[in-house]
Amino acid sequence: MWRFIFCKLPILEKMKGIYILLIEIDAKIKEKIGSLGKIEFDKGIYAYIGSAQNNLEKRIQRHKAKNKKLRWHIDYLLGSKHAKILKVFYKKAEKMEECKIAKKLCKTEKPILNFGCSDCKCKSHLFKVEHMESILKLDVKEYNGENNS
Repeated sequence: MWRFIFCKLPILEKMKGIYILLIEIDAKIKEKIGSLGKIEFDKGIYAYIGSAQNNLEKRIQRHKAKNKKLRWHIDYLLGSKHAKILKVFYKKAEKMEECKIAKKLCKTEKPILNFGCSDCKCKSHLFKVEHMESILKLDVKEYNGENNS
């Protein structure tokens, strides 16, 4: 006789999608960002656009972790004691949506040139947020780490 055990899996676990990290930098800093070298960041709020085409939940949790191998440009920035993730937004989408959002934000926000976009032709995937409404107008949901549907 077969017995089935049902367990609640996080909704985002197998979801492909894009995410936006809202990051606060609490002081003017200069950080080495991988192959980009040293970059100066003003105090303020930044938005980083990324994608996860295998497991969105796992990627978001990786970004929130402090001890991790430095792989992407964002890992170097989040390794700073002056940078912290304030909020995370997400959207079920294919990878190309990442660049569409980055291009939209280039029109209203200040791009940090070449950051996070070594695999595409975008100017940047990190932006100093000047107009929070630009972020809030995007078709994304807030991630809270629990029942995100």
